[in-house]
Amino acid sequence: MKTKQSSILSKLALTALVVSSAFTAFPVASSAQAAEDTPTWSREDASNFTLTDENTAPNIDSFTDVAPDYWVWDTWPLRDRDGSLAKINGRYVQFALTASKEYTWAGRHDHAVIRTFYSNNGKDWEKGTVPYDEDKALGFRQWAGSAMIDENDKIHLFYTAAGRKDEGPTFEQRLAKTTFEMDYDNKEGFQVKNNGEHQILAEADGVYYETQAQKTGDIIYSFRDPWFFQHPETGEEYLIFEGNTGGTDKTLEADNIGNVDGPIPAGAEDYNGNVGIAKAENDDLTEFELMPPLLEADGVNQQLERPHVVQKGDDYYLFTISHQFTFAPGLEGPDGLYGFHANSLFGDYEPMNGTGLVVANPEEDPFQAYSWAVLPHGQVISFVNEFYDENGDFQFGGSFAPTLKLKLKDDTSEIKGVMGEGEIHG
Repeated sequence: MKTKQSSILSKLALTALVVSSAFTAFPVASSAQAAEDTPTWSREDASNFTLTDENTAPNIDSFTDVAPDYWVWDTWPLRDRDGSLAKINGRYVQFALTASKEYTWAGRHDHAVIRTFYSNNGKDWEKGTVPYDEDKALGFRQWAGSAMIDENDKIHLFYTAAGRKDEGPTFEQRLAKTTFEMDYDNKEGFQVKNNGEHQILAEADGVYYETQAQKTGDIIYSFRDPWFFQHPETGEEYLIFEGNTGGTDKTLEADNIGNVDGPIPAGAEDYNGNVGIAKAENDDLTEFELMPPLLEADGVNQQLERPHVVQKGDDYYLFTISHQFTFAPGLEGPDGLYGFHANSLFGDYEPMNGTGLVVANPEEDPFQAYSWAVLPHGQVISFVNEFYDENGDFQFGGSFAPTLKLKLKDDTSEIKGVMGEGEIHG
C-alpha cells in the first residue's frame, strides 16, 4: 500500500504498459476526485492471499437458530460513546438485520428491518422487537449501521436508508438515524419508549463519494453502513461508512496498481470501493460533514462493507468485510474480514498481515459465515451464511455464528479461539 500521489512520470509509464497489452486499454491518470493523500489498498497488496491457521475460522456444520421464524444477518452490539460494550439493566443488547422466513433467502435484503436481541450473560440470546415504527423509518428497507447509548440513556441508532418507501426496493442509499430509550422490566421484558424522529445524516456528494448516477459496472454502488466512532484523544465524533470513489473519471493511478506483472484487465476501473468518514458538527449527532475517505481500493474491490475502527493504545485498526465476487478482474480473494493498520485515525493505513486478510472461511466451505465485526477485547461476531452441514448437505444459515477470539499485535492478527454463538463480553 502507498499513499496516493500524482506523478507525471509514473502515469506515463503505466499508461504505456496498459496500452501495449493485449487487454482492452483504459487510461491511467488521476482517479476521480479523492484526496491526494488517501491511503490505497493496491492490486499488488491484494495479489497473494493465503489461508493459514492464523486467519482461517473453524468449520461450522450446525448452529442453534436464535430466531427460528426470521433470517438474521448483519449484527452489531449496543456500545457506549467510547466504543465499549454497553448494558441496560445488566443486559447486553445486540441489533441485527432480520426478515421473515416468509421471504426467500435471496429476497430477504428487500425486506430488512433492524431487530433487537438481548442477553443476561452475553451468550444466551432472546429475540426482541423492532425498536422503531417501521412506517416512520426512512428507506423502503433499513440496512446495517451501529448503535450508541449516550450519558442520558438515549440510544442513537444509525442505519442505512435503502431506497424510498414510495419507490420500492431501489439501491439508493443514505445514512440515517433515529433515537429512542430502552428499559428492562422483569415482567414485560425490554420496553422501547420516547422514540425520536428519523433523519437523513448524509448523502453521497459525487466528489469524495460516488452517487448512484455515477456508478459503472455490474455491482451496486455503496453509501451505507454508518459506524459511530468517538476519537479517544480529541473526543471528536465520526461516522465511518462504506462508499465508492466519487466522480466520473474511473481511471487508475500507479499507487492503485503497485508493482504487478502484466496488464490490468479491462473493467478493473469499475471496482472503486472506499472507506468513508463524516465528522459530527453538533452534540445531537444530527449534522455531519463529509471528509476525504480513510482508504480507497480503486481497481481492487467494489465493496468495503461495514467498515469500523478499533483503537488499541497507539494502534488504529480499520476493519472491513468483502466478498469473493467483489474483487476486480484479475484478482481473487476470499469472502473475509480485512484489516489495515495505522498509528492514528487519519494515518497511512497499511494492510495487516501483508495482504489485509484477517479472517477467512475454510477452503472447503468458503461462504459459511459473513459480516464479521471486531469488538473491544478482540471478539469477532458474524452470522452463519451458506454452509454444508454434518451430512454434507448445503444449507442456508441466518443466525448468529460462533464468536472468534482475535489477537492483535502491531500490524498482525491471529485467531486464538472460538466462543459461543453471538457471544460477547465487556
